Amino acid sequence: MILATAAMTANAQCGIENKAFKSGEYLSYDLYFNWKFVWVKVGTASMSTVQSRYKGQTAWRSSLTTRSNSKLDKIFTLRDTLLSYTTQDIAPLYFRKGAREGDRYYVDEIWYSYPKNTCHLKQHRIENSGEHVWKESQYKDCIYDMMSIFLRARNFDASKMKVGENIPMPISDAKHLSNSWLKYQGKETFEMQESKQKFRCLVFSFIEREDGENHELIRFYVTDDANHIPVRLDMFLSFGSAKAFLKGYKGVRNKMTSIVK
Repeated sequence: MILATAAMTANAQCGIENKAFKSGEYLSYDLYFNWKFVWVKVGTASMSTVQSRYKGQTAWRSSLTTRSNSKLDKIFTLRDTLLSYTTQDIAPLYFRKGAREGDRYYVDEIWYSYPKNTCHLKQHRIENSGEHVWKESQYKDCIYDMMSIFLRARNFDASKMKVGENIPMPISDAKHLSNSWLKYQGKETFEMQESKQKFRCLVFSFIEREDGENHELIRFYVTDDANHIPVRLDMFLSFGSAKAFLKGYKGVRNKMTSIVK
């Protein structure tokens, strides 16, 4: 009982109360790439979240898939599948990413545990060559992955934030830990190009420091309501710029009060 209580305490330190989503939420996106100064639709993405079980405890199971179409496949094949299990207060338990990116395929896995108020990561990567690489890391601070940090960020209370404020976001894959953070950029009204639907949005930048320099990797536009659904993502990639626009949503937890009528 003492050990179980200690694990629950560590989980709680890495968690956050969820008010943004519920079981059954489904989000879909269209992906665009800047090709010779023209934005071309190159694929789709979808994310679903359901209540599930992980090693006997109630958990959130979230999955994200991205699929490039034939236009992008001629330049760069993109087939990513991400899976995440977190506690009910979004402390990470397990993460997996299977990625076909160009001619390269790899798999990342992370198992989380919380011994003695620390965050322990058991990491596994299958390289493109087929080599299996195992690693274990332990940190005093909470560590997240691409999926759990997304769910966590949706539950931030932006009403208490100031423009320019930075929020530490240490994210790990199966090989290394990134020095990264979210920067709050303020509020903006965004209009969808095709539907012309307008949303009041909170804007955040995801920034990573590498080789002594800061790099903005993604800029998020999330609804300025209790759902905090990303309606637009600007991605600054090594091979160009890409964007994702919300195409549809269902099963959201709260009323979409951010829609401008």
